[in-house]
Amino acid sequence: MAYSISAAVLHELSAPFRLETLALEEPADDEILVRIVCAGICHTDIKVSKGYASVPLPVVLGHEGAGVVEQTGKSVTIVAPGDHVLLTFDSCGDCLQCNARHPAYCDNGQTLSFSCLGRHSPSPLTLNGERVYGSFFGQSSFASHVISNERNTVKVDKDLPLKKLGPLGCGFQTGAGAILNVLQPATGQSLAIFGGGNVGLSAVMAAVISKLDPIIVVDNNTDRLAMALKLGASHVIDAGKEAEIVAQINRITGNRGVNYSVDTTNIPALVRQAFESLANRGSCIHSGGGGKDLTFPGSHLLHGRSVQGVIQGDSDPQVFIPQLLDYYRKGLFPFDKLLSFYPLAEINRAVADMTAGQVIKPVLQMP
Repeated sequence: MAYSISAAVLHELSAPFRLETLALEEPADDEILVRIVCAGICHTDIKVSKGYASVPLPVVLGHEGAGVVEQTGKSVTIVAPGDHVLLTFDSCGDCLQCNARHPAYCDNGQTLSFSCLGRHSPSPLTLNGERVYGSFFGQSSFASHVISNERNTVKVDKDLPLKKLGPLGCGFQTGAGAILNVLQPATGQSLAIFGGGNVGLSAVMAAVISKLDPIIVVDNNTDRLAMALKLGASHVIDAGKEAEIVAQINRITGNRGVNYSVDTTNIPALVRQAFESLANRGSCIHSGGGGKDLTFPGSHLLHGRSVQGVIQGDSDPQVFIPQLLDYYRKGLFPFDKLLSFYPLAEINRAVADMTAGQVIKPVLQMP
């Protein structure tokens, strides 16, 4: 049996998404059919739509979905029809990294995320009998319905606002996880965050939870800098007006530099500044999407400083997403302040607004 679904399909690179009616195959024994309620738009979706990772076309993207389980395969045990779920990145569950509870670094993660073929190749999507690639990050959630699996499906309480939860599956867990999972800083240590988008601002919220001081945010978007201050940043630096960013961070920290820095921009010059702003034995997290060569001054590196790449906040979603939701309930992780909502039919306007820096995290609402 095939299901008729609505989906935003990318037919050509750098072209607008087109709303289409597709056929979705029913779930296999180890799969889950989810009716999507909302899906966040991530910069990775936009990069892929322009050619990053050489994803095949036509394709349905989207990897920050949340919704309601409609059907499960006979071997699925973690959820049942009617459960509310949040979808996240896929992982194999069998490799060295997955067995060590670091599924974000799954040895098969790139294939599961970007091949768009699914676990039971080929893709479960068709348009007028022709194959459409799906299973992007194990979901392809720019659609009314998706097929997921137990590895990337997290059950959530039904009293939580499901229409807001999708972005926790990638962007928000990435920024928060960089602080809470990777750095695990001591109270009172200092932090500089380069980039005030959804990843950077989720790192701000996590830094406030960790009681860091000072918390410095660098961006050239005044609205995002204002939001950083509302979320608890102690200082902001307008990169559009301040040429000497490292010197400014040194002034804030009494010429010591920061214990930690987090880059979310993937701009080589800013990654270098994030590293150069470190105090002795400081650590720089690079979580800006990768794909560009970076250089660092060797003399600065010798004083115990380090640079570490981070994907998905080194999160185990089944553990970390409930942790973030607990912080949200307590008012400590108010991620919903960053959301702007659009109907699925207006996905191209949402992408344009995000690209222009007019919104921080657009969230698609499904029909």
